[in-house]
Formats: sequence, structure tokens, C-alpha cells
Amino acid sequence: MKTILQIPSEWADTSKLFIALGDEQRQRILLAFEPDERLNIGEIVAASTLSRTAVSHHLRVLREAGALQSEKVGKEVFFRINKSRMTEALASVLSYIETTI
Repeated sequence: MKTILQIPSEWADTSKLFIALGDEQRQRILLAFEPDERLNIGEIVAASTLSRTAVSHHLRVLREAGALQSEKVGKEVFFRINKSRMTEALASVLSYIETTI
């Protein structure tokens, strides 16, 4: 058994993403998006059983973790799944597992 002193660099930015993806409510929010679709908070609330406040909280967690991107258009903020960030993070972890473990 080897001693683990630090997190592998390939995993450094993934903990927030995995924490964000580990919540069922946030998974449901992500599943509300069609491929390449952007949604505003009102549309996400309408597709959810959660309050607007709860949805706002989950959107902030997902955005800060890199799972979502946001874009302000006028007074509206639109969210889009950050497919490249999630793919990159998962690929890094898989690569580490395949080459190290």
C-alpha cells in the first residue's frame, strides 16, 4: 500500500464537479436540458418541483463547479451545460485510472 500525500494533479479540479453531480436535484436539473439547449431560471423552475430559491442555489453550485455556463442576455441569464468541461474532467480521471491503477 502506498501513502497518499496529495491528490493527483489530474483530479485537482474535479472534486467540486463530482460533488455537484452527486446531488439528485442537480442531476434532475441537468437532465432537463436538451442537447445544446440553453434555459433561463424560469424555464428550469417550470420543469422542476423545486422552488425558485432552491433552483437558484443548485444552479450556482453547478456553475461554480463548471457543469454549467451562464450568459446574460438583457435582463435574463441563460444556462447551458458545459459539456467540454465535464468531458475533460471525466477523461482526466479515467486516464489516471487506466494508467496508474
